Amino acid sequence: MDLRKLVRLFYQLKIVNQETTSRFEKEVGFSLTRYELLMSLKENGKCLQNQLQENLKIDFAAISRHLKLLEEKGYVMRERNSQNNREVFVSLSKKAVQEITHCEREFQEADTALNIGLSDEETEQLSNLLSKLLIKKEDIDGTSSSNE
Repeated sequence: MDLRKLVRLFYQLKIVNQETTSRFEKEVGFSLTRYELLMSLKENGKCLQNQLQENLKIDFAAISRHLKLLEEKGYVMRERNSQNNREVFVSLSKKAVQEITHCEREFQEADTALNIGLSDEETEQLSNLLSKLLIKKEDIDGTSSSNE
């Protein structure tokens, strides 16, 4: 692949990211990162803050900002580990579970602006390709975090 094609691909990814992120936030009321953080807690239960940070591939400052905001809005609860004061456990509140469930139900029942026009098979293919890019990036530069 020549450089021009690669740059065009990156630019397309950037534009799609900007447009879909904005659409998602308008429809759902959460940023993509905060929604993914809440879903991770819903699926995995109470966990350590640094586990969330690693799973979401974001840096310490970013996870702290997201959790602080979610805690202020009553969506998550944080508590220090009594065995190790440097560790913080994070869990979902009942309010968060209710709102996530409501959001998922609304999405399933309505033809929302989030419909991106891909079939389930195409969505799976795109997800696999993006995962491949992420793995390749980590192989090349040895990093797995960003500053979202």
